[in-house]
Amino acid sequence: MKKMVILPLIAAAALIGCGQKDDQKPQFQPPVGQGGPIQGGPVQGFDKVKMLQELITKDPKNLNALIELGNTLMDSQRFAEAADVYLKALEIDPKNADVRVDMGTCYKYSGKPDLALKEYKKALEHNPKHVNAHKNMGVVYANDMRDYKQALKEFELALSLAPNAPDAPALKAEIEKLKGMAK
Repeated sequence: MKKMVILPLIAAAALIGCGQKDDQKPQFQPPVGQGGPIQGGPVQGFDKVKMLQELITKDPKNLNALIELGNTLMDSQRFAEAADVYLKALEIDPKNADVRVDMGTCYKYSGKPDLALKEYKKALEHNPKHVNAHKNMGVVYANDMRDYKQALKEFELALSLAPNAPDAPALKAEIEKLKGMAK
């Protein structure tokens, strides 16, 4: 599986400290998209969705095609559709923490932060060291639930699991900001 790109995190780090007031909610954003490409090389846009849907119609248990379709829909901000596809993938592989994290992110962006947290927690049951599950939980706790203490805990856990990750400086900045808010 390819690694998740955390560009929104880096962008958030650039915003933190650039005139943002302390009473505003944090801007740390979860990563989107992961999973691996299906065989046959990259296909873009609608054609890719159509191709994947055809593959799944022929083979409804094609886990790789389901995950790739979910990823494509999520990357296209079609979050409710992506969550439905991820649910089908989880029927085949219920212990797939990466898919659970992605489904949680779809729920977050669909305005269902409680369901997002539920999926992140399930992902952590299967993989307690899933860095992105901790980061994404931190985002939901901070931005949606305004539970800054719990957000801080999740971000600190994520940083302890991946202290040298490319987004570590942005995560450290977010942690420092939350320390002031969590009082």
